[in-house]
Amino acid sequence: MTNNIVEIDNLSFGYKGRLLHKGINMVFPRGKVVAIMGGSGSGKTTLLRLIGGQIAPTHGEVRVEGAVVHEQDRDGIFKLRRKMGMLFQHGALFTDLSVFENVAFPMRELTDLPEAMIRDLVLMKLNAVGLRGAHVLMPTELSGGMARRVALARAVALDPSIIMYDEPFAGLDPISMGVICGLIRSLNDALGATSIIVSHDVKETFLIADYVYFVADGIVAAEGAPHDLMQSTLPFVHQFVHGDKDGPVPFHYPADNYRAELLQTPTT
Repeated sequence: MTNNIVEIDNLSFGYKGRLLHKGINMVFPRGKVVAIMGGSGSGKTTLLRLIGGQIAPTHGEVRVEGAVVHEQDRDGIFKLRRKMGMLFQHGALFTDLSVFENVAFPMRELTDLPEAMIRDLVLMKLNAVGLRGAHVLMPTELSGGMARRVALARAVALDPSIIMYDEPFAGLDPISMGVICGLIRSLNDALGATSIIVSHDVKETFLIADYVYFVADGIVAAEGAPHDLMQSTLPFVHQFVHGDKDGPVPFHYPADNYRAELLQTPTT
């Protein structure tokens, strides 16, 4: 059995004839935390959707534990998704359900466990993220950091072998970032899972990732361990890691000559 639980092989994907990914190759080993990084609009979240089978590649394939995702029928897709947990951007909690009910939701939908066992498991997951005492609260009563932790408890409710995180640090204060950062690493190691993090937050991601892929212009522009990437002299990686204003990633979106456009006679 291969050590890679997810493999992306020569993958291309596009919308309406425009390729977003162009022959991407990535592997995600068992038990590791792997990050996909890049600028906004580089297709990071789209890769998570391809892994989850929400969309199919234009060319190439995504394999989860050896199974080609886009070749699966409805039952096969649900079987693969049963192995996955997902932390959506900004949490995406059900606003009309309590903290307890949010975490219990996947257990009730996907298992036949008795309510007494579900109660114990929910409290166990909430205790792991430090929020067992908040189980009666509604999402509107939670801070942003607390809501993200509840969403994390829900993501690991069924002890998935793959946990995907879409911008887990977005909009959080420094303390909440540190808490979520530590939880991602500790839960990954405790569950023996593979974590896939989509993020543009360099500091937090580099603290917990074992390996990082940088995506730009539809390809894997660079990859490696965080320490090595911090020392990289590749212009794109250096600009991204250090937040430089000037570099291969331009500030302006491509446009016609500004002077010519200003002097152009307006049409009526």
